[in-house]
Amino acid sequence: MRVLVGMSGGIDSSVAALLLQEAGHEVVGVTMSTWREENPFQGEFMQDACFGPNQKEDINEARRISERLGIEYHVIDCAKEYEEIVLSNFKDEYLAGRTPNPCVWCNSYIKFGALVSVARQQGLAFDAFATGHYANITFEDGRWLLHRGIDETKDQTYFLYRLTQKQLSETLFPLGHLRKKDVKQLSIEKGFFTEQKGESQDFYKGDYSDLLGSPPQRGEIITSSGEIVGEHQGYWNYTIGQRRGLGVSAENPLYVLSLDAEHNRVVVGGVEETFKEGLVASKLNWIAFDHLTEPMEVVAKIRSTQKPKVALITPIDELSIEVKFAEKQKAITPGQSAVFYKDNVVLGGGVII
Repeated sequence: MRVLVGMSGGIDSSVAALLLQEAGHEVVGVTMSTWREENPFQGEFMQDACFGPNQKEDINEARRISERLGIEYHVIDCAKEYEEIVLSNFKDEYLAGRTPNPCVWCNSYIKFGALVSVARQQGLAFDAFATGHYANITFEDGRWLLHRGIDETKDQTYFLYRLTQKQLSETLFPLGHLRKKDVKQLSIEKGFFTEQKGESQDFYKGDYSDLLGSPPQRGEIITSSGEIVGEHQGYWNYTIGQRRGLGVSAENPLYVLSLDAEHNRVVVGGVEETFKEGLVASKLNWIAFDHLTEPMEVVAKIRSTQKPKVALITPIDELSIEVKFAEKQKAITPGQSAVFYKDNVVLGGGVII
């Protein structure tokens, strides 16, 4: 089988390409380029970020690994699609007072979407697409299912919940049955990287205001009872649950409770006010079934690093659901994703509103 492997220049995608080659597949390496020199985001960028001028270094690393494996290698320009989809959503959500997760959008619409599509448009023929994500895919009872990887510390299904049946049917995850420590050791034994090779990068390491294109805008920091306790220079610089950097003195620690985009206000309160029993989610994508038709007990994650928590999900309509947790959860953040599981199977998820 001819397999196109998305290569980031890091440990995981390099070992994924190696394992597929050792399994007898014809492997083709590809890296999506999301940075263009003339883009409108010209802030002070830092190294080791997915979006930034340092992408040239990642491409050089991916090309080096491809040459070492003796495989074909290509760079696909996805900058236009990345700006129109990921960065546009990022800006719209932040300016609406929400905190988006660009990695979720990038995986669904760019890495497993535009990259694959553009590669085929440019004449690259392949039977499947593979990445170094720690996840597994099975086909059961006529449906493709997404499962958590066996390494719970590296499971990346939270970022993949928006994948479609078609995308899953064409995807391979060679690392899903491996643990990170073993993958790293294999990369060292094969001479890909040294022990000092770092982990994968964050989305962006600069000031988010560079991406938003919004000048400072003075506003009020108020308590949930309406008392003005400070000022800020833009609500988009804050996120739900934030404690540090508020610039507000109080007898007890204050946390960000909500962002009022309409009135340019940041609402703060005590830690007890950060706990909520539930949420509403929309922009749903279901993997295990077409629609949620009745209440279902699941475990849910409202951030990628969180351990799944018991919850009851109930359909409001085909576009939204209500989520009630068995125990109150801290800092439920609009714009982030809520992802639902049964055992190790990803049922689907949606965006918290």
